[in-house]
Amino acid sequence: MTRILVTGATGRHGGTGAHLVRRLREEGRDVRVLARTRSARTEFLESLGAEVMIGDLQDRRSIVPALQDVELAYFTYPIDAGVIGAAANFAAATKESGTAPRTVVMSMGPAHPGHPSARGRDQWLAEEVLQWAGLDVLILRVAAAFHENIPALHGKSVRDEGVIRNCFGPGPVAWINGRDAGELAVAAILHPERFEGPICYPAGAEELSHHDIAAVLAEQLGRPVRFEPVSAERWRRELVELSAVDDVVNADMAGHITSVAARVAEHGSTVAADAGALASLIGREPVTFREYARGL
Repeated sequence: MTRILVTGATGRHGGTGAHLVRRLREEGRDVRVLARTRSARTEFLESLGAEVMIGDLQDRRSIVPALQDVELAYFTYPIDAGVIGAAANFAAATKESGTAPRTVVMSMGPAHPGHPSARGRDQWLAEEVLQWAGLDVLILRVAAAFHENIPALHGKSVRDEGVIRNCFGPGPVAWINGRDAGELAVAAILHPERFEGPICYPAGAEELSHHDIAAVLAEQLGRPVRFEPVSAERWRRELVELSAVDDVVNADMAGHITSVAARVAEHGSTVAADAGALASLIGREPVTFREYARGL
């Protein structure tokens, strides 16, 4: 049976890697996970029947054994510095291990050489490295914000003040649920014929302004929630302060998301949401924000 290597399966933001592992195991696939440390998350993945190997995308030597007998791979990296080195290490490890796994890359719409976000520019260059190495890649530049951004970036202010503050502006934003992003990865691995590669831009499920998001939260929570637009610099400072108490957010992510938000406020979403197109890729109707908010 084809063995599939999954990186990023213990990440918290969106949980796409963990969703991918669970779904591949449901399909009876042989899954190997590369994780930096053992934790409750790796124990859960092992309970699903996945093999866990300890390694780090910043250490080429630890990736080589993880690639043994692997024919398919999933490459992702958190919104943080280091993705270029991680891609170079992964590519070098494939050469050293003698494998050439078809690799699905979970990317983002801001992956572009001219994007104002440094992390967006780094992601683009990392993907160039993988292609220069001759890997057979399918790159999913998901052109939507994750529903999970709302509790991660605004959960504290909603609880404490009943407010969402950011610099996205009053206009609509394309949204996708983390489970649906994970399902895109499942489809890209098991049904690559659904995608036009090597680089594609899967659309979000719906377009909602942050005023709309606040209204849905108010309805679900049974108390007022409002949206307050602020400058990019103010929001970045607030996110850096949040990173001191919440490890889902880091300083790099603060700089990235504020750059993305400021660009969206000025130019709008780069790809319009299209629930039908997303459904055709993942094989079911996508999750709406209202459905997601019911579980918050």
